[in-house]
Amino acid sequence: KVGTLRRKGWSSMLRDEWEVLDANDNVIGMLFEDSVGLALLRRFLLGSWLPQNYDVTLSETRIADLKQNFNLFRYELNLDFSMDPTQRLDRRLGIAAGLLLAVVEGKQSS
Repeated sequence: KVGTLRRKGWSSMLRDEWEVLDANDNVIGMLFEDSVGLALLRRFLLGSWLPQNYDVTLSETRIADLKQNFNLFRYELNLDFSMDPTQRLDRRLGIAAGLLLAVVEGKQSS
């Protein structure tokens, strides 16, 4: 086990928020949608026409960016870990976060 992602419950209703936990289940950071305003536009007006953008923070420091590309036919997500040159976030957990977001988006779209 390298870590866990745990949904933030009711606070995820307005915008997606996940806690990033280490291998011992200690909260070490957050994965969250870029802004509440854009999240509400996505949910109620524009849907997949407005691509999602997520930030990953560890100890309040932004270390990764997960940005969806606009594509009508498939889900595309770019993972950018360039803000984390010392690899504080295990890349396997970062990739798992991207997969999780793709699965959640697929469920919401169907």
